[in-house]
Amino acid sequence: MTAIDLNADLGEGFGRWRLTDDEQLLSVVTSANVACGFHAGDAVTMRRVCELAAERGVTIGAQVSYRDLAGFGRRAMDVPPAELTAEVAYQIGALEVFARAAGSRVAYVKPHGALYNRVVHDERQARAVVDGVLLADATLPVLGLPRSRLLELAAEAGLPAVTEAFADRAYTEEGTLVPRGEEGAVLTDPEAVVERSVSLARSGTVTDRSGNPIEVRARSLCLHGDTPGAVELARRVRGRLESAGVRVEAFA
Repeated sequence: MTAIDLNADLGEGFGRWRLTDDEQLLSVVTSANVACGFHAGDAVTMRRVCELAAERGVTIGAQVSYRDLAGFGRRAMDVPPAELTAEVAYQIGALEVFARAAGSRVAYVKPHGALYNRVVHDERQARAVVDGVLLADATLPVLGLPRSRLLELAAEAGLPAVTEAFADRAYTEEGTLVPRGEEGAVLTDPEAVVERSVSLARSGTVTDRSGNPIEVRARSLCLHGDTPGAVELARRVRGRLESAGVRVEAFA
């Protein structure tokens, strides 16, 4: 039976502001990418999400980012590699405290936003992220885009490299994500997102922005928690996957 993980970006709040419905999404997904305070999240939020995830048996992952609260981690930044390495390790370590206090642990690492897209091609930034993961815990899987430099370097360093796909994002002809600033970068039709989820899980294919099928083999499928109707969409995706004979389970 085909198996796939469902992950979502959670804990994306700060103080009294909350962007994601963490409690409801944690009843659907199998892995939680928890914001570690650099693009969103704070100590109280991180602790709360870890406790909720542990209660529901959801795997906890550290979603590391450039230090960019004002830009939600989606602005391009040039961070010296040594600094980025230290900041990645710092974010993982901070989340690990709350994960362990909740009776769980940080089980993988996923970059966020601008950093996620940068490490697809940028050798120095990708290596800095890998070095940060190694500094924090040399056994942690790294979640990222198939064929990205991040996953290639992670595998070379002995870290488990886990591929990820996006059912609600448009793909370029090269298999990368269409930048959010471009028209049509984010899919808003719920049925289209559900259908793409099943296609990605069962056949490893998705239609690019030109309408042609491309191969995107992934072990995990991301469901964005900051889109309108995210909870209901996540439930529809999981329900359709299971009815199509796909086993939904965490990869870590």
